[in-house]
Amino acid sequence: MNKSSNNSGRIQRKRRVRAKISGSAERPRLAVYKSLKSIYAQVIDDVAGKTLASAKLTELKTAKNTIEGAKEVGKLVAKKCAALKISSVTYDRAGYRYHGKVKALAEGAREGGLLF
Repeated sequence: MNKSSNNSGRIQRKRRVRAKISGSAERPRLAVYKSLKSIYAQVIDDVAGKTLASAKLTELKTAKNTIEGAKEVGKLVAKKCAALKISSVTYDRAGYRYHGKVKALAEGAREGGLLF
């Protein structure tokens, strides 16, 4: 009997979600990725296949890999979207549960002016 890892379950959930949501030019997809050392966010136009904006924890000088750091990443990606005149996005949590850093990133993006 094979033991499945948490990440393989997350990948299955990610595939299920990605079958239902897609980003367009007028409403791109805000995709989140968490690693053990950082958190990343990308705003993607799936129709054109292009990344419009991105933000990561290492761009912020004083931020740490905590919930507060994730919130700052959300604010940063919202600021970059505002510069590109993007006001509304579809949130793609990539199979992660909506709590902790993933939730904080979404709240930071909302505080920055993005609509979900």
